[in-house]
Amino acid sequence: MSAFLTLVFALIRRDLLRSATSGSLWLPVIFFLLVATLYPFAVGPNPEMLARTGGGMLWVAALLAALLPVDRLFLADKEAGVLDQLAVRGVSDEIVVLAKLVAHWLGFSIPLLIACFPASALLNLSGESLALLLTGLLIGSPALAALAVMVAALTTGLRGAGAIGGLLLLPLAVPILIFGAGMLGSESGAAIKFLAASSLFLTAICPFAAGAALRGARA
Repeated sequence: MSAFLTLVFALIRRDLLRSATSGSLWLPVIFFLLVATLYPFAVGPNPEMLARTGGGMLWVAALLAALLPVDRLFLADKEAGVLDQLAVRGVSDEIVVLAKLVAHWLGFSIPLLIACFPASALLNLSGESLALLLTGLLIGSPALAALAVMVAALTTGLRGAGAIGGLLLLPLAVPILIFGAGMLGSESGAAIKFLAASSLFLTAICPFAAGAALRGARA
């Protein structure tokens, strides 16, 4: 167990350092804030309109931000032979995917949660709406990361992987988007339960589905 945790932490640390040094760690945050800045120009400066629709728009922006690095999640490791070296050394693809999932989630969700504060000010969201948005993103962001990792594993090495990944990921993420945005306007609590269940399911199957996709690409 100790060796397993050491390996997972080493892979997570490597991916986070690579994202930080390459600048890709901040790309989703910049995109997220850019969308929040431009949205009032599209719908007008009406505060009530912004407050009513801003939370759902930020969920869409979070989904697209999770999609941005899809074509690079496994590509660098594949081209450098890292995936093959790990497989030769007996490291299962599921462990590699688990580390990639945690690193991707940490790399885009934590900066995104911080970016929600200035974005909510731009969109005139109330403190209650901001709290619901942060709670929903905290619960739903693992599912977005899991979908991104699974799609990245399926499209690794394909030409136009980013476009293909978007076509695959966006329909699969619709339930997360519905339940996440539904939390902002629902008082029943059903949306948060469905969101948590969907997030748990996608996070649980991600290592196995993406691991099988990596093995299929290697065969």
